[in-house]
Amino acid sequence: MKPLHVIAAVLAATSLWVAAAESVGKLLPPWFVSGDQGTSYQAGIDNVETISGKGAKFLRYAQGEDKGFGSLVQVISAQRYLGQRVRFRAMIKTRDVNNWAGLWMLVQAQKRPNGALYNSQDKPIKGSTAWQVRSVTLDVPEDGTTISFGVINAGRGQVWIDELSFEVVDKSVPVDVMPPTRLPETPIL
Repeated sequence: MKPLHVIAAVLAATSLWVAAAESVGKLLPPWFVSGDQGTSYQAGIDNVETISGKGAKFLRYAQGEDKGFGSLVQVISAQRYLGQRVRFRAMIKTRDVNNWAGLWMLVQAQKRPNGALYNSQDKPIKGSTAWQVRSVTLDVPEDGTTISFGVINAGRGQVWIDELSFEVVDKSVPVDVMPPTRLPETPIL
């Protein structure tokens, strides 16, 4: 190989490496990773897999137990939303999610720890999917304290969220309700 071609090949390889390194950015506050297996997940900003052009937030299984979940979370005060109905909406995309992923929201309240909760487990996203819009809508009780929202990944794989919005909606928009927990069947003696 001629020396000029070697130099060109090295420059091209270096440019690809730099471009790849710049394609992922650090996740900044107020976002953070949580969950019962939160340390098994990585999060950041992906400047390639984005539809907004501003970079999509991602949550990726990295290591450890894949029996639990990780969540990308933001927590805000409920004060300006008391007594109102709110909706968290985002575009979401997945790759190789082996269990399920989805958007979620939790409203903490003074008189009860979970004033309102919905986690999309009854509308799971599995496998590899293209961008799709998803949302969670909840009522904020008068004694609400904080609202947590984000995306959950239960198991392996990666999930991206982009074009996020958080808004007050009118009462004609239905709230999301967690399905009742199935109790174990009583054995016949």
